[in-house]
Amino acid sequence: MFLKDYIKDVYGAVKSLLTGMRLTGYYFTHPKEIITQQYPDNRDTLKMAERFRGEVVMLHDENNEHACTGCSACELACPNGTIKIINKFDITPEGKKKKAIDTFVYHLELCTMCNLCVMACPTDAIKMAQTFEHSVFDRNKLTKKLNHDGSKLREGVE
Repeated sequence: MFLKDYIKDVYGAVKSLLTGMRLTGYYFTHPKEIITQQYPDNRDTLKMAERFRGEVVMLHDENNEHACTGCSACELACPNGTIKIINKFDITPEGKKKKAIDTFVYHLELCTMCNLCVMACPTDAIKMAQTFEHSVFDRNKLTKKLNHDGSKLREGVE
């Protein structure tokens, strides 16, 4: 009885192995159908899916202007405190105080790539980039300032 069950189990294991290896054998004998991509050799031709979420970036135009008003909607939408917006108050030509963004701090090491901050942004100032290589030896390099030095709010954005 014991020997019969043992042989039955060995037969089932071999059958399962051969069933799983059938597709591998097919691609081995038909080499023109390449499935595996050789990363990092294919960095130049690598295309990520359009819906891929890499990291948050702030969009700037050629005049170093952005659409972030400093409303902090993205900061409030972030479930784990990845975004910190530091605001300042600018004086308009009419002499009124207007809130403006001073620093947009993004902690990539805390980000879960959930996209909630992008969806919460009323002016579409931020988006998810296609970058995915974030390995660093120093964790401090994962804390980024998203607004460029000297950048300002784009005209017409409220």
